[in-house]
Amino acid sequence: MTPPDIPSLLVPYLQIDGQTAALPETLVSQFSIYLELLLRWNARTNLTAVRVREEIVTRHFGESLFAARKIFPAGNSSLTLATSLGDVGSGAGFPGLPMKLWVPQLQVTLIESQQKKATFLREVVRALRLSGVEVRSTRAEMVTETFDIVTMRAVERFDEVVGVTAGLVGPGGRLVLLIGEDQVAKAREVVPRLKWEKPVLIPNSARRVVLVGVVAEESGL
Repeated sequence: MTPPDIPSLLVPYLQIDGQTAALPETLVSQFSIYLELLLRWNARTNLTAVRVREEIVTRHFGESLFAARKIFPAGNSSLTLATSLGDVGSGAGFPGLPMKLWVPQLQVTLIESQQKKATFLREVVRALRLSGVEVRSTRAEMVTETFDIVTMRAVERFDEVVGVTAGLVGPGGRLVLLIGEDQVAKAREVVPRLKWEKPVLIPNSARRVVLVGVVAEESGL
């Protein structure tokens, strides 16, 4: 089977504010390994309903990269060594792992309560030889620390989980949601204390957006 043209498929997701970032060859190689692992595991464990290679690249890798470009426009140059990211309901690793691959300096915690999915995440971390990544096989309600950035995408019971997720964002931090456009109002309603930015439409999606909420410096939620 001919492998997908990952760089070409990801071009639309690397464009932010008229600027298109280059996709490093190292990242293409990492995505290729990640993709093959996902397909192999998905044959016996339901990690994602998306099973076509090209659709996995665009829907999962692409959307995650688009969020990374939104949050980290300057890449590593805008981070400190201690910048932390918590990915709630990480599932097959999206958007947390692609964001880590895009910004290797990030300290990432993947929070996934389903043991089979957590095992898969550990296998991806091992195969890609990543450091600074912890897989936490637990529910978000059980996590006690806070993070500079917290991400969430495609979780069940959104109305309940978004409030819990927002509570993991530290002072001055950001909550980053990859959600349907029709969920924006609910997020703002459930977590009114955040300063919500204007949602940004994800390229080639069915009205999916990146929605960012900022926590005030002086207080948590």
